[in-house]
Amino acid sequence: MKINGHTKITGIFGDPIVHTLSPAMQNAAFKAVGLNAVYVPFHVKADDAGALKAAVEGVRAMQFLGVNITIPHKEKVLRYLDEIDPHAADIGAVNTIVNRNGRLVGYNTDGAGYLLSLRDETGFRIARKKIIIIGAGGAARGILYAMLGMKPSSVVLVNRTIRRATVLAKAFEARFTSTDIRTSALQRGAFIEHLFDADLVVNTTSIGMMGKGDLDIPVEALPPKAIVSDIVYRPLKTGLLKAAEKRRLVTHGGLGMLVRQGAIGFELWTGKKAPVRVMAEAALKALKQK
Repeated sequence: MKINGHTKITGIFGDPIVHTLSPAMQNAAFKAVGLNAVYVPFHVKADDAGALKAAVEGVRAMQFLGVNITIPHKEKVLRYLDEIDPHAADIGAVNTIVNRNGRLVGYNTDGAGYLLSLRDETGFRIARKKIIIIGAGGAARGILYAMLGMKPSSVVLVNRTIRRATVLAKAFEARFTSTDIRTSALQRGAFIEHLFDADLVVNTTSIGMMGKGDLDIPVEALPPKAIVSDIVYRPLKTGLLKAAEKRRLVTHGGLGMLVRQGAIGFELWTGKKAPVRVMAEAALKALKQK
């Protein structure tokens, strides 16, 4: 890769950021399609009140093509944008910013990327299914919104702070009336009854990332048909997925979602079709190296 005065810049803002595979994936994509562009990780600290605003202004000032937004900035970043895609506005979270001639537009590709990955890797269809979502943050918002558009029969939002899950449920229940949306606290006794007939359980939190912590989910309560999904991709198999495999349940990891949502972002920035296979291979290679 040759970097010069014509090189276009993209990147990712997050805290923490050292774990990200996106640079390897996106830089491989730029090379594959012959674009003079580079993707860089930026540590934008959550405990610095002005850091996120300044970082977003930098996208405009330095004429970036755009950036990805990851934990914990997906919801807070909305206030600093010029325009928000209607779907991202409904979700209330942004994971991709596109610089359109100095006008910063926010998108959310999490939900679409997740559903594409889930379909490709497991064949699962959302319609009329019973789903449990662990978490109520930015990723959960995007995934929930995309799922509700596919009309599952029910969704249970499980979160350590039940108030946050309730706020999320209320944000969507009036619009998606065909789905029964409920909430529960993240405690074994509180939500175990929902596991007995669940079709899909998906962890949207960062618990388990880098091998730190495990979700205490009683997978033994799930029926044999259930799929257990975890959007964490480092490690490829979290403690939750390993526990599900011991029960011989179908599992779905987070690497595919990373690739798919990144591919959508690539296309928004460049207007070119993303080389999805190249991106997947680069991400997996980087994961194994680290």
